[in-house]
Amino acid sequence: MRHRTTLLAAAATAAALGLAACGESSLEATGDLDSGKLTIYSAQHKNLTEAWGQAFQDETGIEVQVRYGNDSSMGAQIVEEGASSPADVFLTENSPAMTTVEQAGLLAPVDAATIEQVGPQYVPSSKHWVGIAARSTVLVYNPSMVAEADLPASLMDLADEKYAGQWGAAAGGADFQAIVSAILAEQGEEATAEWLAALKSNAKVYQNNIATMKAVNAGQSAMGVIYHYYWYRDQALDKVSSGNTALHYFKNEDPGAFVSLSGAGVLESSKRPEDAQKFLAYLTSPAGQEVLRTTDVKEYAVGRGVESDPALPPLDSLEAPKIDPFTLNGPQVIDLMTEAGLL
Repeated sequence: MRHRTTLLAAAATAAALGLAACGESSLEATGDLDSGKLTIYSAQHKNLTEAWGQAFQDETGIEVQVRYGNDSSMGAQIVEEGASSPADVFLTENSPAMTTVEQAGLLAPVDAATIEQVGPQYVPSSKHWVGIAARSTVLVYNPSMVAEADLPASLMDLADEKYAGQWGAAAGGADFQAIVSAILAEQGEEATAEWLAALKSNAKVYQNNIATMKAVNAGQSAMGVIYHYYWYRDQALDKVSSGNTALHYFKNEDPGAFVSLSGAGVLESSKRPEDAQKFLAYLTSPAGQEVLRTTDVKEYAVGRGVESDPALPPLDSLEAPKIDPFTLNGPQVIDLMTEAGLL
């Protein structure tokens, strides 16, 4: 019990420090990598990675260094580096990049005890990586521009001409590409291509989720496709970017109810495999998952017995489609979005 209490305290302290750092990470490797440290390639938010890494380092004495990038580019980098990659651990915001690395044969199986720390719905069928957090697809809308009764019943309905010019999304981001991967898994290639064509011709493309939400808040778009936590973060602060908006959850196992997993995997080529597996065990432990509940991250916890931030609707109430994250095809999504002129 003392060990768990110590680790929870370390996690809370690191979270408070890390999340207050505005993305400035003391664990970030800005120059040559130190072979004596556990090397994490992270596409996760810097402040969250910092909180996790610092707590783990403080409790175990295992020194950590982090190299940052975005999901797709970092996944591609690991594949290019192959067995020569200096990375021990890969963290993603969304699962398609992890699947790309896995399908290249570059991930080691995750320890069974770590797998057991999360629910089975948060582990791919391959068990070569594990979910560490989750985020839900939502439709943010401006009630002064569109009534709740007039919202689309499905994410797919946004392709209808009656919604032309009324919605937007951050099509170039990994978050949105993960959502498209769910559409592809659920609806198939033809329907996905048609939906993307409608996005290209009928919707506004924004730089990121925050810009999308701000545009809806300012009345530049009536609706926008984003992940939930951007809205809840702003609502918990001054509501400057979301005060004129509300959220719509599609539910009914619609592609628009897709819940994306943030993942963690150990590289097969890791020079520190035991330490790397310990890090994954920490991320999925009650202490690691508490970071998601007790800070302003606003992402969902996936560890067994760990509650998410009470501001969020329960994860099991979202009626998300049942998609094996191992099947999400990031490269095909990029091809389809490129063909649609979105990338």
